[in-house]
Amino acid sequence: MSDKNVSQATSPDPKELVKHPRHLSKFVYDSLFRMIRERELRGGDTIVEARVAEQLGVSRTPLREAMQRLEVEGLLQKGANRSYQVRKVELKEYLQSLRVREVLETEAVGLAIDRVLPENIEAARSAVRTVENTSPYDKVAHWKADDLVHELFISCCGNDVMTRLLLSLRVTTQLFEIDRLANRLEPDSREHERILDAIEARDEKAARKHVGNHLRSLFDFAIKSTT
Repeated sequence: MSDKNVSQATSPDPKELVKHPRHLSKFVYDSLFRMIRERELRGGDTIVEARVAEQLGVSRTPLREAMQRLEVEGLLQKGANRSYQVRKVELKEYLQSLRVREVLETEAVGLAIDRVLPENIEAARSAVRTVENTSPYDKVAHWKADDLVHELFISCCGNDVMTRLLLSLRVTTQLFEIDRLANRLEPDSREHERILDAIEARDEKAARKHVGNHLRSLFDFAIKSTT
């Protein structure tokens, strides 16, 4: 991991953060999460504690707390030397995770069809259209819009075990480093709009169909992108 990558995180005001330990903890967690999400830290990279702590202007204690939380969430894992590494997801695990998501998410959207609030549907739709019309392409905005669409029904399915499993699987699939992700923007936007239309219409059959089609489309895209 280069100094340049870490230094892109905005350093906090140490005096202010010391006064608010929760803010400090959140800052460190958010910084690491962002670096992983934006691929500043890539799969297999080792977190060099001293360097990251120095660049963020914090001690190692909140850094370790943030890394432990990210380990629980599946973004980090401990390597052979007990140092934390960004979890690397290979193609096989990615594809298998998509297959499981297809089964569970089609069920989740069916369970959630009458529970999703109209204002949340509109917020997700707005995010999808904003990222589609943003130039140059914004990968982070793309991921955030994707989160809003899928978590819209995952969080409302009424099955806590299913929700936890799906959020974990989404972490796995988002860690997989797809080449040419920008090429997914147009099909993602189109497929997300169909899902949102079906949920808004409270059409369970159509919602299940479009969620399944979307996840199979991601599967096919990954195969084509890696061959």
